[in-house]
Parts: sequence; structure tokens; C-alpha cells
Amino acid sequence: MLFLMNEVVLNLAALDLAPPIAARRFAKLDLQFVSQLGAELYSEEPLLQRVAPDRAMRLAALIVAKAPEVNAALFVSPSKGCPHDQVQVRYASIGLEVMGVLYDRQRHGALTTVEADRQVWRRLAA
Repeated sequence: MLFLMNEVVLNLAALDLAPPIAARRFAKLDLQFVSQLGAELYSEEPLLQRVAPDRAMRLAALIVAKAPEVNAALFVSPSKGCPHDQVQVRYASIGLEVMGVLYDRQRHGALTTVEADRQVWRRLAA
């Protein structure tokens, strides 16, 4: 499964999404808790998806476990070490075609933050 974390497409296929012990351990968590966890991670490291992709993949797996329709997450931290309540969080469900284009561009080194923003997040002014 492909998952867009900010501007990086993560391939979760290599990650065991639901090992039995982990599934029981995280069963009581809700999406709000996972969002808060993500905000805490991104307040510590605003470029988590680049600096620690393995941690970003585990976060993505938790998001998918709590909201299977979600395949994209945006965590925007104003600065490293900021309070976690200042991190903005958004989720999206993007089409397979768009995800495929983003993944292909990333594999060829052509996916930029601006392009991911234009295709999915639409934060930048036109």
C-alpha cells in the first residue's frame, strides 16, 4: 500500500501492518490519539518523513489501522521543538491514479514539495 506522508510516498508493503501482538496493543487507540502522537513526532522532527522514514512508516501504518480510507497525511510543524499543539494535521484519501503519478515521480527523483502540495494538499496560493 502506498501512503503519502507530507511530500514523501511511503510503500507500506514491506511493513507488517497488523502483527497480532501489535494489533491487540493498539486496538484501543483512536485516530485522535494517533494524530496527537504524530503531532508529537513532528514537533520533535518536522522532516520526519525524510529523516526517519521508518518512524513515518509506522505512523502511517497506525493511521491506516484506525482509518483505512486514509492514504495521505500532512503534518506541518512551525519549528523544531515547538509545542505539539502547534502542529497542524490533515488527512486525505487520494485516488490511485494520483498516488501512482506521485510515486512514479518520486522514484525518478522528480517529486517536489510544491508538486505534492498542488496535487493533494493545495496549501500554496495559485
